[in-house]
Amino acid sequence: MTYDVILRSRRVVTAQGERPAMVCLADGRIAAVTGYDDVPAGPVTDLGDLALLPGIVDTHVHVNEPGRTEWEGFTSATRAAIAGGVTTLVDMPLNSVPPTVTVPALAAKRRAAEGAIHADVGFWGGAVPDNVADLQALHDAGVFGFKCFLVDSGVPEFPPLAPDALDTALGAVDALFLVHAESPGAITVAPSSRRYADFVASRPPAAEAEAIGWVLDAALRTGARVHILHLSSADAVPLIAAAKGVGVSVTVETCPHYLCLAAEDVPDGATEYKCCPPIRDHGNSDRLWAALDAGVIDCVVSDHSPSTPALKRPPSGDFAAAWGGISSLQIGLPAIWSSARDRGHRLADVVRWMAQRPAEVAGLDTKGRIAVGFDADLVAFAPNESFVVDPATLRHRHPVSPYAGRTMHGVVHAVWLRGQPVSPDGPPRGRLLSRSAR
Repeated sequence: MTYDVILRSRRVVTAQGERPAMVCLADGRIAAVTGYDDVPAGPVTDLGDLALLPGIVDTHVHVNEPGRTEWEGFTSATRAAIAGGVTTLVDMPLNSVPPTVTVPALAAKRRAAEGAIHADVGFWGGAVPDNVADLQALHDAGVFGFKCFLVDSGVPEFPPLAPDALDTALGAVDALFLVHAESPGAITVAPSSRRYADFVASRPPAAEAEAIGWVLDAALRTGARVHILHLSSADAVPLIAAAKGVGVSVTVETCPHYLCLAAEDVPDGATEYKCCPPIRDHGNSDRLWAALDAGVIDCVVSDHSPSTPALKRPPSGDFAAAWGGISSLQIGLPAIWSSARDRGHRLADVVRWMAQRPAEVAGLDTKGRIAVGFDADLVAFAPNESFVVDPATLRHRHPVSPYAGRTMHGVVHAVWLRGQPVSPDGPPRGRLLSRSAR
């Protein structure tokens, strides 16, 4: 067989480890993985010591288009994705207007994205109090599952579910439900303050633990599949581990900012660090890393949630008034690798957390692995090269980042999407993805 492209690397990385190999591509898929010294037929690109990774799969991205495109949009978000080695993303149902809670709203999202995307893009639907009757049709139309909130979402067009309404939604459709799990009863109104500690105190670990308990109980009662979004508090890890131990169908994600940043290091007025649930202390981060290593936490995704700079409330630096969201779509891979390598983890671990497991959780059956039959979404990565984060060079819409000035290890050198070389400055080659029938 003659292959379209052959990529040769001394470090081909899978979730199981890494080895010298040839990765042979044909018709947009991985057709063979052969020995490093084999001589398959086709043009060979020798990557030398660059690591070859599967494309990162980011299943938690707020693109905000249509309706709030001044915050972000499909073109800018997917350019940032490709620059950071993310070849597949799944868009959240908010903060766009309309939110993705009906089939016509999903169609509006697809129209906005068509022809504008540099990475492959799928969509989550939303579960809100008045759309239970729409859930099955949305699922049939191709959304990968449904996101809901148990606390105020921050935008009026996406209201939260009460615990009894969560049960109703879980019983309405056989689908994966993603839950922003914070208990409104455990949250207090944050005072107007430039001190990050005042904001963190308003959203304590108990808010997550209580709400996660509701979700786990609901999943046990209904047999539904649930996914805990952006786990911030390690206090909830024992609850989740116990639920997994008795067969509850639950998966869990955390985010780079919870693993790589810490509350003690947030300067006064630095509202670029604000997100919900909040970044907590160094000890909490250590416990999240342990849960990730143990497999209680399944994956790491960005929760890329940008806004206009004005909504971050400079120059007042008032954490109570600022929009909560961190933009890290482009730098999630180097952020996690930089911290992981310091903790003794391997690139194979990062691939499992950021490519293979997110794809498996979402049901992206041909993404996230270097294996025969999978999409030829690949990243040439220099794990030992370093750079300093300059927000002005990031490709998302606004130059706001809590990582500004930080030195990171890991540089993306090249990206292939379905076997084609792609770049943020090239033509948009991404495709719209739909859930496969199961």
